[in-house]
Amino acid sequence: MADTEMGEPTIERKQAVYHNHDERFEIQREQYKGQQYSHIYFMRLHHMRTMLNSLIPNWKPQISVNTVLGLEEGKECIIIGTLYKHMKLKPSILDEYSKERSVVPLVKPHNFMSLDDHLILEDESGRVKLSGNILVPSAFVTGAVVALHGKEISGGDFLVEDILEPGLAPQVDRPLDSSEDKYVVFISGLNIGSSEFNPLQFQLLVDHITGHLGDENEQRVASQIVRLVIAGNSINVSQGYFNGQTIAQKDIAKVTEPIRELDIFLTQIVAAFPVDIMPGFSDPANYALPQQPLNRCLFAGSSTYNTFMSCTNPHQFELDNVQFLGTSGQNIDDLYKYSDAKNKLEFMERTLRWRHLAPTAPNTLGCYPYTDKDPFLIESCPHVYFVGNQDKYETNLLKGSDKQSVRLISIPKFCDTGVAVMLNLRNLETHALSFSTNL
Repeated sequence: MADTEMGEPTIERKQAVYHNHDERFEIQREQYKGQQYSHIYFMRLHHMRTMLNSLIPNWKPQISVNTVLGLEEGKECIIIGTLYKHMKLKPSILDEYSKERSVVPLVKPHNFMSLDDHLILEDESGRVKLSGNILVPSAFVTGAVVALHGKEISGGDFLVEDILEPGLAPQVDRPLDSSEDKYVVFISGLNIGSSEFNPLQFQLLVDHITGHLGDENEQRVASQIVRLVIAGNSINVSQGYFNGQTIAQKDIAKVTEPIRELDIFLTQIVAAFPVDIMPGFSDPANYALPQQPLNRCLFAGSSTYNTFMSCTNPHQFELDNVQFLGTSGQNIDDLYKYSDAKNKLEFMERTLRWRHLAPTAPNTLGCYPYTDKDPFLIESCPHVYFVGNQDKYETNLLKGSDKQSVRLISIPKFCDTGVAVMLNLRNLETHALSFSTNL
């Protein structure tokens, strides 16, 4: 704290050491030459099988590991493969084609599960239908890799007696609690340009976190904010304008105005402290994951500051040796369509236990057709795992079997809730910042 010429104390903003680790999500030299998605499934299975094979000696050392083709009726064994979930309600392009010619329109369910769903395990040698009560179809999705203990029964099914999931990945030790508080603010779903967006509500947030609102105590807390992370869906422009066609002169403002308004807000923030902005489903970015950074030319004002950082989705970074990993929500929203859980945090927990950010990609979630890697594999467990654009704010501290500890954060849509989330780097505790303009 220093004194100004008028004798009033000046509160200095705290700093944090930042490292961006988005390299694995950046598409640079990859070229699309009509390749199929079998490569990414092969790389996923190869990597996960190697890891699961290292865990089996501590799980069932006396049981042999077999391929699907090598199964023998009645003989106990372990098989490792990729799950495929057969769902009769799952939409297909052929169904869409027939619906267009149907007199009675079919209602789109928010979730495509049914009691007839069943699981199949697949490896390079073949596939086998799974049976038994151990594996509940509603808790799994296509794309997860697991090891199963059981035996083939008459009829060719594999009766599952036990399951081994990859579990939480190894975790780098988090620095010991420091004595000073530093905060990261998370926000998502601004939806600037939509009818729900309230500019006054967002301006209140901007003024609060930049220290222009409140008494000295609130300003002191604001000075401890070291970064803002915007987790997708910042603007809302009709997707019809992004179909490659020339935009009519009368519609140009509908596209440019929300981006210009966002830039004005961002310029106020980056003048105070660093901002990471991630693309989301509604933003002007590529559709398939990993979404590439929003073009800096969209932000004429804020991009001139070195505190402005346009990032990928998913986004991975490090702040004062605390490891962060997060998405704009598409991976969890897709799990919600094809499986069941008590809340969004449970979906997040499953992705960590399966060691995969987006297990349903590329089956039902669009992703780039990689040929030599699967960038969504979680090889190191983060300290903070966040997901944007959810219905409400939720958080939990997930503990692993090898002393891992992960702070899970479900970030709500700001335009619907007026809620942002603050995380304390010192102890990974979180709390909600709620803003309302209703009198």
